[in-house]
Amino acid sequence: MSDVPAKRQKVGGSALTNLHFLLLYAAMLVAAAGNTALQSVMPAIGRAIGIADFWVAIAYTWSAVLWVWLAPLWAEKSDHHGRKALTQLGLVGFIVSMTLCGLVLISGLNGWTGPALTFLLFGLFRAIYGALGCATPSATQAYLAARTRRSARTAQLSALSSSFGLGTIVGPALAPLFVLPFIGLPGPLFAFALIALGVAVAIQWWLPDDRGKLGDGRGAAMSYPSLASMITGASVRAATAPQRQKRLSWSDGRIRQWIVAGVVAGHAQAATLTCIGFFIIDVLRIEPLGAEQPIAIVMMAGAGGTLAAQWGLIPKLGLAPRALIVWGALIAALGLGVTAAASDLYGLVLGFGLASIGFGFTRPGFTAGASLAVPLAEQGAVAGVITSANGIAYVIAPAAGMALYALDPHLPFAVAVLVVVALAWWGRKLR
Repeated sequence: MSDVPAKRQKVGGSALTNLHFLLLYAAMLVAAAGNTALQSVMPAIGRAIGIADFWVAIAYTWSAVLWVWLAPLWAEKSDHHGRKALTQLGLVGFIVSMTLCGLVLISGLNGWTGPALTFLLFGLFRAIYGALGCATPSATQAYLAARTRRSARTAQLSALSSSFGLGTIVGPALAPLFVLPFIGLPGPLFAFALIALGVAVAIQWWLPDDRGKLGDGRGAAMSYPSLASMITGASVRAATAPQRQKRLSWSDGRIRQWIVAGVVAGHAQAATLTCIGFFIIDVLRIEPLGAEQPIAIVMMAGAGGTLAAQWGLIPKLGLAPRALIVWGALIAALGLGVTAAASDLYGLVLGFGLASIGFGFTRPGFTAGASLAVPLAEQGAVAGVITSANGIAYVIAPAAGMALYALDPHLPFAVAVLVVVALAWWGRKLR
């Protein structure tokens, strides 16, 4: 049976078969889809258990902080250790984390543990995903790169990285289907854990072991999988750089303005994304059980807007980096304003979709601007800064957004509008 995949058609420019590529793709897809599925049901779960919205947001964004911190370390390890083993390590971390989180949430929903203990345990179990799950993206990249000619690496790694973007739609789309009567709202956690288990078994069975024959390919850290962390190509540039490079300083004069623009836009997006599920429940005045469907619809509109901007509008319009930031910030401001003023599902979908299109412009804008500001020899180094900038918003923005939400549900969106309008005004001066 192990000889069958080797006889199948090879991936262009690579020694991998299509089956091998699909296994690597599935490993990244399930982690991204599972994470966004969790984001779509957590507001409803928090309301059903009776914990303050602020602590719900902090509990499930804690893993993002660990991801930002540890992803570069796992990327370095992918240079020297078996990439298949590291891919499996990340999947096991995802499976264990989702299963334990699902069990503790069932306990909280049934009143077996109190709200505070439930979310304390949930935060601890989510840490497993943040600490280990980030090993999978860099390991799968390194596995693919080591078996692909240099001339074809960029194209194949870009195709592999697109799994994260697809996952942002797949996760919320499937989540409501797994809210089953005998499990309830935590159902998607168990469903994606089972899917990931199937992927891990398939990888163990059909993906060749690479220990002792690592090759010269390597992976790179990727941003935390979320609607606010679209793929920008930075990890691909880092993985295909001539050699692993030390990161540039964030204060480097050539890239500083572009990184500031990216961090500002990222904070506005991450803060409002953290609040959107709770906002949907409050605007529509619906019970927690059943809220997962409208939340999923709005999140899918956001993911679709992001991908439409990234895969359709930007290549068609051909805007320069500065224009992407200015116009993206203005579109995001319009979308956030519509979202804040919405009184029904249509308004929420329209507003959040528009906002996501705007942020879908700003992130590639600051990425391209920073990349063009340095020579080819430093592309790997600037890519590391870009990846960090993409993830840094999850350190403060979720807590800040929920703190504003506690004062008034419209306040996070109003503040974000002011922030991105200021970004648009300031962005006109970017060089």
